[in-house]
Amino acid sequence: MTQAELRVLIVDDEAPARARLRDLLGDVRREQPNRVVGFAANGEEALRLIDAEAVDVVLADIRMPGMDGVSLAQHLNGRGDPPVVIFTTAYDQYAVQAFDLSVADYLLKPVRASRLVEALDKARKLCQAGEAPAGEDKPLSVTERGRILLVDIAKVLFLRAEQKYVTARTAEREYLLDESLVHLEETYPGRFLRIHRNCLVARQAISGIEREAGEGEGRWLVVLEGLDEHLPISRRQWPQVKAILDL
Repeated sequence: MTQAELRVLIVDDEAPARARLRDLLGDVRREQPNRVVGFAANGEEALRLIDAEAVDVVLADIRMPGMDGVSLAQHLNGRGDPPVVIFTTAYDQYAVQAFDLSVADYLLKPVRASRLVEALDKARKLCQAGEAPAGEDKPLSVTERGRILLVDIAKVLFLRAEQKYVTARTAEREYLLDESLVHLEETYPGRFLRIHRNCLVARQAISGIEREAGEGEGRWLVVLEGLDEHLPISRRQWPQVKAILDL
């Protein structure tokens, strides 16, 4: 039976290293079918590419400017249905940390073809084991002042798109996310209800619906537990919201 191609993203800040991995992946394609879907020079670029392109496996260097490989793996661990990460590095002191992050393998440079085949085989098995939908209890991964914060998704009251970012609001504070609202809606399909093109609210946090004060009929607003701010429901979403809440 023919194996499916693994879609691979190469993340390394050095162009020669990216080229070597690309060539090596070509060399082992018969044993481990794969296709390189992109290249990134750091973690931030990798996350943007992963948002735009389906990726099964990330081959990531550890020491990179900006978001390094460890931070990238931590960030991906906080996402729903993340790609499998394989570290490729010239340094062996990160091995314990790598496996604490549940990466599939840890390849020392220069990477040998036989080790790459082994690592891709592990990654393939992990991809196949993870074909079921991701659980809706995965925390949100937030990058803040160079740290990775994991936010309990059950504490999030609403998600709102504002300009280039999405804001996650808990009873205590706001967090800025890099993921799109559409991606978050797909990751947590049963947890949030879309009330506006730019807003998702946590279903369990809804305590009621009320009319906006003022002349005329006014808009309908969602009232959330533990939050003074009431969120407007768009006319387009009102029929769906009304039906789901059985109003």
